[in-house]
Amino acid sequence: MNRNPKALSSQDMPGLKIPHTDPGIASAIVHRLLFHLFQAPAHKEIVIVCIGTDRSTGDCLGPLVGTSLSKLKSSSIYHLYGTLEEPVHAMNLQDTLDVIYSTHADPYVIGIDACLGQSSSVGCIQVSAGPLRPGAGVNKELPPVGDIHLTGIVNVGGFMEYFVLQNTRLSLVVRMAEVISHSLYDALTEWHKRVTLLAVQEQ
Repeated sequence: MNRNPKALSSQDMPGLKIPHTDPGIASAIVHRLLFHLFQAPAHKEIVIVCIGTDRSTGDCLGPLVGTSLSKLKSSSIYHLYGTLEEPVHAMNLQDTLDVIYSTHADPYVIGIDACLGQSSSVGCIQVSAGPLRPGAGVNKELPPVGDIHLTGIVNVGGFMEYFVLQNTRLSLVVRMAEVISHSLYDALTEWHKRVTLLAVQEQ
């Protein structure tokens, strides 16, 4: 038995995958996000990049999350890119990333996007370490995004992905976006509160 186990890092932590209907989903996502956030240096600026387009029901998860976060927004906690009004999508993703890294010094980036998966996983929300790879489900080569990422499995992948995204139930995407946005906001608010308190105690 190892009495001095090595502290678990973000990269070692397995990804969280949980149905959006699970009664404990908000708490599970908040706790997992806090774990990742406290792995990062406290001084880093938090940047959220919500990827997708309002022209496809399946691919509007990111912009819906961004719009919800923009209504909850506290500029002292995070910077937000990607809403229904100003989406971040395949055509402007690289330009947006260039702006982010020229505007914010060494930011901690949280990527958000929809994805396709197995039928048994539709409706699940995932929180994982490392960058998401937008466009992978529809065979697009796009730059990776995020130190960590959240994805919502909105429909079944493997066949006619563009058609599947266009014919995804909007009600499902909206419900998942609500869970992601409120859980992320709660986690960032709690993280900011703790970081601020620690900074005061250290003075």
